[in-house]
Amino acid sequence: EADAVVGALEWPVEEARQFGVLGVDPSNRVTRFEEKPANPFHVPDDPTHAFISMGIYLFRTDHLYEELRKDSGMATAHDFGKNIIPNMIQNNKKVFAYNFEDENKKEVKYWRDIGTLDAYYEANMDLVGVDPHLNLYDEAWPIRTYQGQYPPAKFVFADEFKGGRRGLALDSIVSGGCIISGSLVQNCVLSPNVHIEHHAEVHDSVIMENVKIGERSRIRRAIIDKGVVIPPDTIIGHDLHHDRQRFPVTEDGVVVVTPDSPTK
Repeated sequence: EADAVVGALEWPVEEARQFGVLGVDPSNRVTRFEEKPANPFHVPDDPTHAFISMGIYLFRTDHLYEELRKDSGMATAHDFGKNIIPNMIQNNKKVFAYNFEDENKKEVKYWRDIGTLDAYYEANMDLVGVDPHLNLYDEAWPIRTYQGQYPPAKFVFADEFKGGRRGLALDSIVSGGCIISGSLVQNCVLSPNVHIEHHAEVHDSVIMENVKIGERSRIRRAIIDKGVVIPPDTIIGHDLHHDRQRFPVTEDGVVVVTPDSPTK
């Protein structure tokens, strides 16, 4: 009979300052909700752990509409964690925390806050590991989502002579509709319908849907947004000083290329 439920995860209290933290009673009813508190409150009977919000919320529809309507007329950030949930708690609505159960069953529970580009990049790079924290191929823990109707990935050209074209993908996830045409892909995540032309090399990158990478291009440690067309002979990620003049570059040195970026 909850009015709202917040997905929650037990987290070491000394590391909880960077998240939204829930205060709960013994029944897991939320009594407090504070974003990035200096002194996080701990879970009942365990002073070493706090309940942090996973950013996953379930609402009774009528209560959500009511809260959104009220918040729309107020000078707030219009944010679930900063405004909506705290207001519901203050108004004595029944807000409960749901303690996340990790069916992944690794050493630590799998959850990632990908609120920064570097965090998003690292979460993607983890997927291509031999034994990733989140294993997309675990039949005991399937991830059910929409699967676009694409043909299988295709790798073409296998020239044996020196300097010939060879379509290779190593330590990578290559989605349907991709064509690796005489090029090298290593340690990458390729979304559907990516085309990489001959003699191009792409390393340590996250490539979004419908990206085209021209021949002889060299790309490393990059996030390429949907629909970007990379012209032939483009070099990205090898000279960050030059890249910063054209693209956003994260604190960890990941280059971000969007459709309106000047690629030349």
